[in-house]
Amino acid sequence: MPARQGLTGRQKAAILLIALGQEAASEVYKHMRVEEIEDLTLDIANQRRVDPATRDQVIAEFWDMITAQNYIDQGGIEYAREVLERALGPQKAADILNRLTVSLQVRPFDFARRTDPGQLLNFIQNEHPQTIALVLAFLHPDQAGAILSSLPPARQVEVARRLATMDRTSPDVLREVESILEHRVSAVASQEYAAAGGVESAVEVLNHTDRATERTILDALAEQDPELAEEIKRRMFTFDDIVLLDDRAIQQVIREADQKDLALALKTASEEVSARIFKNMSKRAADMLKEDIQYLGPVRLRDVEEAQQRIVGVVRRLEDAGEIVIARGGEEEIVV
Repeated sequence: MPARQGLTGRQKAAILLIALGQEAASEVYKHMRVEEIEDLTLDIANQRRVDPATRDQVIAEFWDMITAQNYIDQGGIEYAREVLERALGPQKAADILNRLTVSLQVRPFDFARRTDPGQLLNFIQNEHPQTIALVLAFLHPDQAGAILSSLPPARQVEVARRLATMDRTSPDVLREVESILEHRVSAVASQEYAAAGGVESAVEVLNHTDRATERTILDALAEQDPELAEEIKRRMFTFDDIVLLDDRAIQQVIREADQKDLALALKTASEEVSARIFKNMSKRAADMLKEDIQYLGPVRLRDVEEAQQRIVGVVRRLEDAGEIVIARGGEEEIVV
């Protein structure tokens, strides 16, 4: 039977998740918003039967796109085009790249993501905070975090605030800013009308700064814009990040957390998170918690996420009190 034509992106995603199986699909779900999960689950439910030809076609397209994306990450869109053309021919390479979003083909500051943060700092540290925030929004979080940490404290706060409140940037502004860096660092032109920045971007950057920089920025932001500071702080540590804590810290979080919240939070937790929690409890307490989870039955995802967020609140409170330490930026904290 020939593969079905005219499938929507969501239908292809549904077919792919069906092909991956329940375990892999559940892992994918963990990285999606509730609305996306609901829509995609509806499409999966409507896929009564997927013929092998359609399934193979969707998997092949997904593989081609992942391969192309890896090439783009390694050397940019032109590098990806050259490699794919040599391997598959010009037409197939063009087809694959066209199936990727337009933003991938004209992604601003692609060159900067392959440049040493120290060099970028030299080029942008004296620019207006809005310009610095715009550049950081398009960098990898570890690059942006290193640059933000190296700025003077007052400028750190101003850049972080502008990064968190940034929404969309016009093509003209992007072209102008990128053109300046183009002449300094050897750049790639961009035509994109892009959405960048926002709270999530600020959170990722701050998660890659040192603790002192983070505290300075958040304390100052709390005075200027308390709601924004609280929103950033709330998102900086996720429930899955519990695995970054040492055993002593996890034990303290367990003692402070509501047991009902723990049961709800672990309902959809990864095996790694669950294992760390159970490991830091007595056998009897762990068995009781497992029973509580079983007795819960079906629960709303929103309730689970709210319970996880309350536990994250416990973690943040203990950290602010200096009772536990969270590793930052992929490096171990120095404890004295």
